[in-house]
Amino acid sequence: MIRHCCGIFGVFGHRNAVELTYLGLYALQHRGQESAGIIASDGKRVTQWRGMGLVSEVFTRESLQKLKGDFAIGHVRYSTTGSSTSKNIQPFLVEYAGTSLAVAHNGNIVNAGLLRQKLEASGSIFQTTMDSELLIHLIAKSQGNFKEKVIRSLKQLQGAYSVLVMTEKQFLAGRDPHGFRPLWLGRIDGAFVVASETCAFDLIQAKPLREILPGEVVFFDARGCHSYQAFSGRKHSFCIFEHIYFARPDSNIFGGSVARVREKLGINLAREHPVPADMVIPVPDSGTYAALGYARHSGIPFEMAFVRNHYIGRTFIHPAEEIRGLEVKIKLNPVAELIQGKRIVVVEDSIVRGTTSSLRMKTLKNCGAREIHMRVSCPPLCHPCFYGIDFPTETELVASTRTVEQIRKRIGVDTLAYLSPEGMLEAMPLPSEKFCTACFTGKYPVPVRDRISKLQFENQPE
Repeated sequence: MIRHCCGIFGVFGHRNAVELTYLGLYALQHRGQESAGIIASDGKRVTQWRGMGLVSEVFTRESLQKLKGDFAIGHVRYSTTGSSTSKNIQPFLVEYAGTSLAVAHNGNIVNAGLLRQKLEASGSIFQTTMDSELLIHLIAKSQGNFKEKVIRSLKQLQGAYSVLVMTEKQFLAGRDPHGFRPLWLGRIDGAFVVASETCAFDLIQAKPLREILPGEVVFFDARGCHSYQAFSGRKHSFCIFEHIYFARPDSNIFGGSVARVREKLGINLAREHPVPADMVIPVPDSGTYAALGYARHSGIPFEMAFVRNHYIGRTFIHPAEEIRGLEVKIKLNPVAELIQGKRIVVVEDSIVRGTTSSLRMKTLKNCGAREIHMRVSCPPLCHPCFYGIDFPTETELVASTRTVEQIRKRIGVDTLAYLSPEGMLEAMPLPSEKFCTACFTGKYPVPVRDRISKLQFENQPE
C-alpha cells in the first residue's frame, strides 16, 4: 500500500471556523488516517485538540466546543517522516517568547537532517521526530516581523511543503517554490479558507478562488489577504501521483479535474494496450475513473466487480499469520457471480510491491475468472519518493528489479501492461515539464542526498 502524504485546512475570519475546519478535515480524510488535529484562536488565546485516529474518532461535539476562535488550522496525517506516535500529531504547537506558534505541514523536507543537526548544535531542543518541527525552530531564531520570520525560515527549507502557520493574531499559508503539493485558496461568507484540495471547499460550500502559486506566501489579517512571491526562478515540479492516486476525483488540482485526468489515463491505456475481454473492472477507489476511461474507449462493458469495505478504520486487528491473506478480502471482496467464466480487464492505478495485487488476482481466479488482463494507469514505479509520499525503499518496489513479464508471473495474470510515460503525461492538464516524475524516472528535481545519508531525519522508535 502507498501511504498518502497529509492534508491541511485553515479558516481565517469566520465565527464557525472550528466547525468548518472539522468538516474540511473530513473531506481530506483520504490524505491521512493516522491522526488529526485542530488549533484555533480567538485573537487572544489559542486552544487545541489532537488525537490518533480518524477525524470521526478524534473529535466529539464536546471537544469541538472547547475550541474557540474565528480562525483555525487543521491537519490529517500519515507519517512520511517521524514515527506514529501522539507527540508527532499535527498541527504542532509551541509557546515561544510569550506567543503561541502553530504549524501544519504537508510534504517532506529533504535537507531535514542537516538542518536539525545545525539547530541542535546551536541549542535547539526537539520535541518530536517530525521534519515539520524544523520550521518552528527556524522561525524562533529568525529576525523581523511574523511574515518576515516565516519567509526567511521557508527559504532555508529544501523539498516539498504546503504549510499553514498561525499565532494568536496572525495566519499565513505558504507553498514551496516547486509546488510539489497542492494548496488552494477560497472564500466563504467573507472569510478566507485554505485547503489541500478543492473537495474540502465543496463540502462547506466555499468558493474556490485559485491555487496558491508555487513559492507564494499569503498573509491574512483584518484587512484581508496579502500575497508575496517569496521565491522566483524555480522549475515547477507538481507531483504527478496526486492526479494518478492521491487526490480525490472530485477535486481540481494542478490546473485540472482529477476525475477527468484519470479518465484520460484510462483512455490512453486502452489505446496502447487493447485486449479482447468481457468486462472492465476497477480496483476501487483510485482505479475507478481510469477503468471508466478504458471501458468507454474499448467498448467493453464496465462492471463494479470489487466491493470495497469503507469501515475498516485504524483499529483493524491483524490476524494470525496463517490467515493473514484474508486482510485483502476485508478491504475488497469480489462479486463472484459477475466474474465466473469471464475474460476480465482489471484496471489498477499502480503496482507497488505486487503482494496485494497477487492476492487479489488469486481471489478472482478462485471466483472462476477465465482470463485476467491487468492494466496499470501509470508507468512502472521504480524509485522512492522523498517529497511526501511513503513509497517503500527502492529494493521493495517490484518494478525496480523485475521486468514486466516477471511481474506478470509474480502476480499471476494472463497479461500485464503499464501506461507509457508519454501516455501518462499526455493526460495531464499542464505541460509535461511542469510535473515531478521522479518515482518513474529517478530524476529528482530537488537534490535528495541528505535523505539517503546517515544524517537522514528518519523514523524514530516510539
